Formats: sequence, structure tokens, C-alpha cells
Amino acid sequence: MKSKCRWLAAIMAVVLSLIVGISTNSKVQAKSTSEPLKIGMEANYPPYNWTQTTSANGAVPIEGSHSYANGYDVEIAKRIGKRLHRKVVVEKTEWDGLLPALTSGKIDLIIAGMSPTAARRKAINFSEPYRKSTFVVIMNKDNKYATAKKLSDFKGAKLTAQQGTLHYDLIKQLKGSKREPAMRDFSAMRQSLASGTIDGYVAEDIEFESYHNVNPNIVAVNLNKMAGFHVDHDDSVTSIGVKKGNTKLLNEVNATLRSIPTKERDQLMSKAIREQPKAGNSAKKENWLVSTWKQYGHMILSGIGMTLLLALVGTIVGFFIGLLVGIVRTIPTPTTRGKRWALNFVKWLLSVYIEIFRGTPMMVQAAVIYYGIAQFWHLNLNRTVAALIIVSINTGAYLAEVIRGGIISTPEGQFEAASALGMTHNQRMWHIILPQAIKNCLPSITNEFIVNIKDTSVLSIISVSELFFVGTTIASQTFQFFPTYLTISVIYLILTFTITRIFNLIEKKLEGNKNYNLMANQVQVGTPKDTEANN
Repeated sequence: MKSKCRWLAAIMAVVLSLIVGISTNSKVQAKSTSEPLKIGMEANYPPYNWTQTTSANGAVPIEGSHSYANGYDVEIAKRIGKRLHRKVVVEKTEWDGLLPALTSGKIDLIIAGMSPTAARRKAINFSEPYRKSTFVVIMNKDNKYATAKKLSDFKGAKLTAQQGTLHYDLIKQLKGSKREPAMRDFSAMRQSLASGTIDGYVAEDIEFESYHNVNPNIVAVNLNKMAGFHVDHDDSVTSIGVKKGNTKLLNEVNATLRSIPTKERDQLMSKAIREQPKAGNSAKKENWLVSTWKQYGHMILSGIGMTLLLALVGTIVGFFIGLLVGIVRTIPTPTTRGKRWALNFVKWLLSVYIEIFRGTPMMVQAAVIYYGIAQFWHLNLNRTVAALIIVSINTGAYLAEVIRGGIISTPEGQFEAASALGMTHNQRMWHIILPQAIKNCLPSITNEFIVNIKDTSVLSIISVSELFFVGTTIASQTFQFFPTYLTISVIYLILTFTITRIFNLIEKKLEGNKNYNLMANQVQVGTPKDTEANN
């Protein structure tokens, strides 16, 4: 048993060293360079912003990855950075995570084609506008609503828009239209339009220009020219988000914007439209999978590595958390009142922990922990470290109940026999009960590992570059949505299938010789051939 304990201690040491190493490395990098200007954007909304694999055309690095961001928003950010003498770094963040990232201090500015709506102004400040937009409904040319001339012509049309944007609210003005559930990004809307699940989606005119470059079979129905359509001025422009109280930075941003003439801004947008990712011509000359792997292979491998790291470390640390919680919750009730009250209080706290982390989605836990800690305690966690903590704590809550069930399901005779031998409670647990309980719980632990591999996809809310996050980025750049997501699903299947087979081998190894009998010798339990051989 001492050997087993040493192995457990060694594994824990490696895991903790890995976590501390990641955290320390991020701090060292932060100290070794001058304070960068951190810009929050999706890097998934061409021509405003997109992700690419090289620094070509003046792209800037994306924090925590080997990718780069470019686009109209990046050009604006570079001009602000030049004025402030600060290097521009992009924090790639989902749309819903931009506001909490800014208010928690994770980023300095939001430059993501965001409109300064009244609701957003309550949370953050906005700069002067840097672009004015026209609103359109993007549809396929052959759609029956593509020739709409007035708002009522959209009656019966299935329309949607990006979640958390003004665009989705504008659908209400299209009387009689069916407002479908909002979608997380433009990649999802483009895929839905191509597959025919929606008739169209509301967006800005620049989104049409961008998408039309790679799909000439779409049209834009201009809403601004229709009678009765109304949009407030603040809702029709895009501005830069600044944290409340940071007046100095806001003034510098406004001064930079005033120095950029309208003609230059139009040139920057035209340049962004020309340089934005397109459905590659190489895909026509060679197999799509081959061309995609050549261009994005390192991103996919990086995503696989991050997914496995989060799942493996999360499961190992979660196992030890669950083991500790499971042991504590099965401690016999002490005879003295003080110890009994103390133990009951600890068990109550552990029950609360289990209920909270089993009763709430991991995506919500990720947002609360990553942004909440920064906002209320001013602790800026590295997103990878935060993800490891989130997966570990979540896994620990589930495995705590699994291990507790394994302990209490051990036959009562095992406890009685150990007690008859004069063993203490700790000796009974470590030498008799836990080895059996853990072996019986191994299928459930395997299942939790597999679940973690798949559930790491929800960590895209804090922009962790795991496999699904990488797949979404590739789909938005290549416009090959179905092949990309099909490839990602196959990779997930390979990972889970492989892990399942590995743990099956471990289970068989732990089972040992099925013919083993404590009261018999090898001849008595052997097969007839074994008996003949011994004779």
C-alpha cells in the first residue's frame, strides 16, 4: 500500500507542477515585456476581424495561441496602439464574453463592430463612432422573400440574427416574420442559410459584402429604405468599448479616431474585404481535407492537445478531490458532541459543493469563475489555469458521489473482518475498502474522462483554444462548415474510442486471474490440461 501511496503522491506532484508551471510561465511572460494593449474581439467576423495562421498583411498575435488576428478592427486597434506606444495583442473572446472581459479587466478595449446601445452604455463607456452601418436581411437569391419591398413582405419568413445584438431585436419590426432562436455567431447563421433551415438573417451591409465575396448566390434586402423601419443613431454605428472610469484611455481613443479621415477608413475597409479569408482555390485542386490539414493542421493538433490536457488533468485532480470528499462523507459519526458537530458541518459544506457543481452547467461555472474572480477579487487567472481548475472542481463533484457509492456498496462483512483483525478506521479504508471501491468505480471514472473530453467544448466561453473552438475558427475561415464539423466530430470519436479501449485494458489487468481461490491451490482451480501438465 505504501508503494501505491508513493505513486499517488508522484502523480499529484506532476499535476501540480504542470498547473503551477503554466501559471508561472504566463506571469513571467507578462513581466518580461512591456504592458500590451489588449483588444477584445471575436476574430471571427470578417471583414471586421478574423483569425489567420500567419502574420501576413499586418496581422497581430492572438494571446494564448499561435494564430493571428486581422481585419478592419485590427487596423483601427493598431493606430490606437501606435499613439499609446503599446503593442497590440488580441484576446479572442466570444461575443457574450466581451463585456465581462472588459469590466473584469481582462482586456483594455472592445473593438469588435459593437454598437453603443443604451443597455451596453450602462455597463461600459463608448468612444465616438468609427463606422456607420446599413441594416439588411441576407438571403439566397432564389428565396421567395428576396424581392421584399416593404416590411410586411417578410410575413412568414424564418429569420434570425446573432445572439446578444441589436440585429435580433430588429426582426420584431418585420411584421409577420417568424423570429427563430438567435445564433452564437455569423458562421452558424451562414451554415443555416446554406442548409435552408432559415430564410435569412439580419446583419449589417458589410457582412453582406464580406459573405458575397465567397458566395455570389446571396442577396441583401435593404431595411433602411423601407417605410416604417426605425433605428436609433447609436444603434446604427459602431464604437469602441472602454471600461467605466478609464477616462484617460477613452480620450486617447477618441483623439486617434478623429485623426483618421473618412476616406482612409473606407480604404481600410476595402483592404479588409480584399484580404479576408476566402474559400481557398486550392480546395478545387486537391482534396479539401488535405488542403485544410496543410493550412490548419497545427491548429487542429494544438486543439487536440489542449482538449486532452484539460480532460486528463481535470479527471486526475477531480479523482483526488472526489476521493477525499467521498472518504470524509463516509467517516463514522464520532461519539463526542464537539467532533460530531464539526464533522456534520464539514459534511454539509461538502454537500453544498457537490450540489452546486453538479446542479449548474460547466459553461456557467467557467464564466463565473474566470470573469468573476477577476472582477471581484482582481485576480487575473491565466485562461488555461482557470479551465483546469473548472474542469477539476466539476469532475470532483461528480466523482465524489461515485466514490462514496463505491465505499458504501462494499459488503459489510469486509468492514467487520477488518475490525476483527484489530484495524483502525483509517487502516480499514486504505488497505481493505478503498482498493475495492476504486476498482469498482473505474467504469464510472472512465465515463467521466470521456465526458470531460467532450465537455471541454463549453470552455469556448472563456476562449480556451480546445478542439471545438479551433474547429469553429477553421469553419469561419474556410466557409466549409459541414466538412469541418464532420472532421472535428470524427476526431472526438477517435479520442473517446481510444480512451475507452485503454481503460478497458486497465480494468482487465486489475481483475487478475478469474480462477483465483483463496482456499485452493493452483492444481485444484486449473483446467484439465493444467492438471495433466502438473502430473
